[in-house]
Amino acid sequence: MSIRTEELLLNVGPQHPSTHGVFRIVVKLDGEIITHADPVMGYLHRGTEKLAENLTYTQIIPYTDRMDYVSAMTNNYVLVHAVEKLMGLEIPERAEFLRLIVMELQRIASHMVWWGTYLLDIGAMSPFLYAFRDREIIINLFNELCGARLTYNYMRVGGVKWDAPEGWIQKVRDFIPYMRDKLDEYNNLVSGNEIFLARIKGVGKYDAATAIAYGLSGANLRCTGVNWDIRKDQPYSLYNRFEFDVPVAQNGDCYDRYLIRLEEIRQSLRILEQAVEQFPADGEIMGKAPRVIRPPEGEVYAAIESPRGEIGCYIVSKGKDKPYRLKFRRPSFVNLQILPKLLVGETMTNLITILGGIDIVVGEVDC
Repeated sequence: MSIRTEELLLNVGPQHPSTHGVFRIVVKLDGEIITHADPVMGYLHRGTEKLAENLTYTQIIPYTDRMDYVSAMTNNYVLVHAVEKLMGLEIPERAEFLRLIVMELQRIASHMVWWGTYLLDIGAMSPFLYAFRDREIIINLFNELCGARLTYNYMRVGGVKWDAPEGWIQKVRDFIPYMRDKLDEYNNLVSGNEIFLARIKGVGKYDAATAIAYGLSGANLRCTGVNWDIRKDQPYSLYNRFEFDVPVAQNGDCYDRYLIRLEEIRQSLRILEQAVEQFPADGEIMGKAPRVIRPPEGEVYAAIESPRGEIGCYIVSKGKDKPYRLKFRRPSFVNLQILPKLLVGETMTNLITILGGIDIVVGEVDC
């Protein structure tokens, strides 16, 4: 005897901006099984790329903060890096060290937000509190450096806006062993927990060919065995001076993506340890950039490794103080494309597990 069922159309979201951003996904259910998933974007669309055509290059920088509100420093950098590449600017060593240090601190802070909120979403309260407690140290360091806690507007074409205040580098140095100890605590608390493992191990699996076909990057690509990190494979800034490993896994599931991000924190600490020891005692923080930035006529694409994967900036210049065209390659937008494939055939219980494991930021999706 067969039981007659009816298809159910369910709206998940849109979520409130103060939680995880205004993202909505429409799913069709046959009982508890998802038969179709349709991500709906655009609720936070600000038209950043079009607005940039009427802004000077320096005026665009604060807009990049808002694209990824937990990784603003890396977004600052990709824009100024693209402009500098087009202009052929040389960046003072002290400025480049400061840029690299804040980008790696930002990577750690971003992953801590992901770790805490991901575990909160799947039922664990304490990790969220620990993650935000430790992230606060980094936020305080950024506040000392540039006077902001979330949207920093710190990078400039040719260097950085402010030098590190006295004692700031020592505070970064002190943070490194502290965070290593806390990272061990994170692993002891969560990574081997049998309830946690039952929730995420083997869920949201895909292989390397699928990841490449969908253009995935970051942990979403490296979890399938593909060893690709722009900091290593197409070095920028000062990354070729430092020793660090690229975390890679083989199973392509949510658990591997989880482990990779925690290991990325450890490797960022390793980079920071080398950077603070090699930090120049003095030097300029701005290169010989003109007062009004006018890149020569031409086009350029620059890409860097953000916490969520490859973020790129494509600029077309007509030799004026504003870009003729500007386009961002946002990792969250690209990584999101695989979501419908992963959800079909899964239960509603696994929807949040898979979505959180991909680690998207809605500001990047809708910029």
